[in-house]
Amino acid sequence: MHGEYKVPGGKLVVVDVEIDDGVLRHARVAGDFFLEPDEALDAVNGALEGAPADTDAAGLAVRIDAALPEGTVMYGLTSEGVGIAVRRAVAHATDWTDYDWQLIHDGPQSPALHMALDEVLTAEVAAGRRPPTLRVWEWAAPAVIIGSFQSLRNEVDAEGAARHGIEVVRRISGGGAMFVEPGNTITYSLSVPDALVQGLSFQDSYAYLDDWVLSALGDMGIRAWYQPLNDIATDQGKIAGAAQRRIVGPGGGPGAVLHHVTMSYDIDADKMLEVLRIGREKLSDKGTRSARKRVDPLRRQTGLPRETVIERMIESFDGRYGLSEGKVTDEELSRAEHLARTKFTAPEWTARVP
Repeated sequence: MHGEYKVPGGKLVVVDVEIDDGVLRHARVAGDFFLEPDEALDAVNGALEGAPADTDAAGLAVRIDAALPEGTVMYGLTSEGVGIAVRRAVAHATDWTDYDWQLIHDGPQSPALHMALDEVLTAEVAAGRRPPTLRVWEWAAPAVIIGSFQSLRNEVDAEGAARHGIEVVRRISGGGAMFVEPGNTITYSLSVPDALVQGLSFQDSYAYLDDWVLSALGDMGIRAWYQPLNDIATDQGKIAGAAQRRIVGPGGGPGAVLHHVTMSYDIDADKMLEVLRIGREKLSDKGTRSARKRVDPLRRQTGLPRETVIERMIESFDGRYGLSEGKVTDEELSRAEHLARTKFTAPEWTARVP
């Protein structure tokens, strides 16, 4: 069995391993990482030998750490990264380059239709009728997007939203509220087979699916990192938040993962504070400054137009994994439009947690 794992902010770890009578045998670790001294690699392979095949990544990391020679230096590699690569091998996980990725980047669409498209396209990937897809959003109207389990009244000031003409919609994934305005926000979705994240914990899957965009930002001169559980940050503050939803395949078979990210290109912090109930119990000058500091827009950090930032992100993805132009099919659009009307604009859904 063969497994690969790109350590977030680090290097590629490759593991080839066999299973014999329920234990790992003949494990061989390789990759473009740095490891000193040389005999440390033999120690890593030896630590995996005979380990129960169902040992989780953390348990494998403990075995590796105990076996490493004193003074071992790892660069671009972690013991847990090796453990994750082993788990991906045992789970027969796929790699990004195993797929023919499709790009969808259409014109502006309503917030409710975006929510519906996420659900429909990911279900199509789960059913095997659509290839893994990167969809870049364009917003037709300002909106607040609340997480699947958030309280509507606790998160949104209804009067403030109405005053600024801001629509409130609820997405199918968890996480926190997002304040978006056309031209100020960069949002994208990944709809991927769950085989791509096999062997990863829920937390590790966030880092794994965000890694490409960290590289894209780095190419634009921004040193960004993944901040557990679901944020992308720089030394200037948070610039993006991610959320996920698992969708089961037909008949309970292999499914798909929806991973979507909203990035702040620019922001009207005063308006955001009038619409979102962020720290309302601390509405002092200090509290307001703190809320504004939480998000540091890409416009200031890159000095690039929003369209150029998106273009470079797409180019980075294409350079790593390949990407072909695609589109939403007529049938997918029809289903999404139906969901937008019957679910994502329905009070029963938006206020399902009042």
